[in-house]
Amino acid sequence: MTEVQGTYTKEFSAVARALSELLDTQDIGASAAVFLNGEPVVDIWGGHVDAERTVAWERDTIVNVMSSTKPTTALCALILADRGELDLSAPVSTYWPEFAAAGKENVLVRHLLSHTAGLPDWPGKLVAEDLYDWTAVTDQLAALPTQWEPGTAAGYHSITFGFLVGEVVRRVTGRSIGRFLAEEAAGPLGADFHIGLGAQDDARVARLYPPPSQTDDFASSGPDYDATGGIRVKDANTEAWRRAEIPAANGFGNARGIACIQSALSNGGVVGGVRLLSEEGCEPAWHVEYSGEDRVLGQPASYGAGFGVFGNTFGWGGWGGSLVMNDHVSGMTVAYAMNQMLDPRAQQDHRGLAIVAAAYEGLG
Repeated sequence: MTEVQGTYTKEFSAVARALSELLDTQDIGASAAVFLNGEPVVDIWGGHVDAERTVAWERDTIVNVMSSTKPTTALCALILADRGELDLSAPVSTYWPEFAAAGKENVLVRHLLSHTAGLPDWPGKLVAEDLYDWTAVTDQLAALPTQWEPGTAAGYHSITFGFLVGEVVRRVTGRSIGRFLAEEAAGPLGADFHIGLGAQDDARVARLYPPPSQTDDFASSGPDYDATGGIRVKDANTEAWRRAEIPAANGFGNARGIACIQSALSNGGVVGGVRLLSEEGCEPAWHVEYSGEDRVLGQPASYGAGFGVFGNTFGWGGWGGSLVMNDHVSGMTVAYAMNQMLDPRAQQDHRGLAIVAAAYEGLG
């Protein structure tokens, strides 16, 4: 079995076995982490950053985790709400006046967070280069009409989620969401997670590899790519993608960094003795805002304020396989990040869930 590096308590040895098995069978390189009651009990990694398996995955290797970025974007908004600087039940236009255009006066902040705002995409074909100009993107979103009455239906806001929530954070604080995250969450916790990446961190990045049998042109929107565009694997491996702030999709980190930040929500707002928000301020993450058919995903979904809700757990996964899961009842957060993407249309991807299941073995 592939040897994993890092540390874990005896009770959580199943997580190390699960990661080792994934590295033997499906992964090139990956990391996994478990925080319990705001403290790390698993912090492991292994494999390689390159498909040729010549460069080892190290403790400080980071990778783009795609939509596993969304829970941390949401956490930034929840921090502001907990401080009384942002009202989740207020119209978005309270903070972003231009957003009221095209009849959007009744779109609430909580609608943005719960994928019920009716702004899941843009007209026309999306290409990655369209996302690098923050002002142009948010101006366009402010001008659009909604596709349904806000709050009455849900449709996964795959890319728009980050710009919508991120612009509200910017309007409230005067800081980009990447800077807010660094100064108010990742920095205080010493967590290695970033929305938008500086040049000084480029050497630590493990590039993403497309699913087996696919090329770097493999796109996030799958079979509808020709009609709607999409983000390609090769886009995510560019310097331009790393430098931009795309808060729904271009978070860079490792499992340790993701789990560290997210464990605030599974531990009453506190991580390692540092309080990010109050116990009550965590609750919107798992309080169900919408439950029913997702118009975009074409399947049932339950959403809290920025999170998918699954029974007592809440979190989200990223295109290609990454995952973060919180359980506020047990006080546990689990994260998994990797560089080998899989295509769920071609094969079931249970890698992140295997790590989660192994973590629950540790709870006994």
